[in-house]
Amino acid sequence: MLKRAEKDEIIAGLKKDIEAARGVFLTNLIGISSNDSVALRKEIREKQGKVVITRNTLFKKAAEGTTAEPLLGELKGPHALAFAFEDAAGVAKALKEAGKNFEVVELKAGMLNGEVLSKEQVIQLADLPSRDEMLGTLLATFMAPVSAFARTVNALKDECEKQGVETPGALKVEASAEETTEEA
Repeated sequence: MLKRAEKDEIIAGLKKDIEAARGVFLTNLIGISSNDSVALRKEIREKQGKVVITRNTLFKKAAEGTTAEPLLGELKGPHALAFAFEDAAGVAKALKEAGKNFEVVELKAGMLNGEVLSKEQVIQLADLPSRDEMLGTLLATFMAPVSAFARTVNALKDECEKQGVETPGALKVEASAEETTEEA
């Protein structure tokens, strides 16, 4: 049995996490093995997240006066909270992937930037690419014109070497087969 001081400490920690998190996801970890639970927690920690399992009454008291109150106010049954401090989509994706391996792990609801999300919205968030994947796509988009320019300059250099000229202006341009047939 928890003493009052221990409960107050848990409530204060949960309230701090709720206020600091970009995303909060309601799930369940009761029923999976200890090793699997540790592996899931580690994966979520790598995505700058955290998983907490405690009594529903403590979740409810911690949520009082926060944006998570509608999400955590009426909990019944076993629950766990997953907090996402950086990559909310990455944490949701980790929980969704765990749900494929373990029936009991289920995305029930969530909260993103202070707005309550339904189960369907949380699943859509989990289907988004991770932060690293999005940054990689953005970087590739920025680099595409630069790499195309570099390939063109390299092709010009190769053609200059092939024809034995010093500058691209001195290159001999041969007419293509289509151009010669059009002239005739």
